[in-house]
Amino acid sequence: MHQRIRAEIEGRIRSGAWPPGHRVPFETELMSQYGCARMTVSKAMTALAEAGLIVRRKRAGSFVARPKVHAPVLNIPDIQAEVEARGEIYAFRLLARAVRGADGASPDEVALAAGDKLLALEGVHDAGGRPFALERRLVSLKAAPEIEAADFAAITPGAWLLEHVAWSEAESRISAVNADAEDARLLALDEGAACLVVDRRTWREGRGVTRVRQIFPGEAYDLVARFGPGA
Repeated sequence: MHQRIRAEIEGRIRSGAWPPGHRVPFETELMSQYGCARMTVSKAMTALAEAGLIVRRKRAGSFVARPKVHAPVLNIPDIQAEVEARGEIYAFRLLARAVRGADGASPDEVALAAGDKLLALEGVHDAGGRPFALERRLVSLKAAPEIEAADFAAITPGAWLLEHVAWSEAESRISAVNADAEDARLLALDEGAACLVVDRRTWREGRGVTRVRQIFPGEAYDLVARFGPGA
């Protein structure tokens, strides 16, 4: 019976009848529908979660998982292009924008500002109407003064920089964290949910351009690198 339950739910997911984010019936509903014990339903749901087809959220239930976006480790991904390439509607919501000086207690900020101001930005990338990534970014106005007047209703900060400021060097640091209360709220996750974090810095001819932290729900993103024997 658990194999039948799994197969029927998987069929609805793969056919598109249940799109990413769709809530799967609660276990009690499935028990009633199939006339079986909770253990049988739980076994089917565990198999679907292990296959990456559903995501189980404490107290909220189970939902159809999003297809993962795969980003090369050495590339700077365009999140909008990645989301749209898999057939989902993309949107960017700018939450905060401010011009400020560098925090004197942060050597990284002081180096990025290089004696000028910083543009501080916070926003959320949405995919299919749900939060996909939380972004907090600092941009050097010395390296990219025109960005201060950019309209981020028409283009994301990252896409604007890729179009207007050629970078010559980049550094990415990848880590895993548990979402704190604020990040969980902005990403519509349970507090403590597993997230993947990408901290990235770029330079142009030795001058800092931007520093960004992007936080992704762990279910939605991974990073891929492929190497040959000589690389």
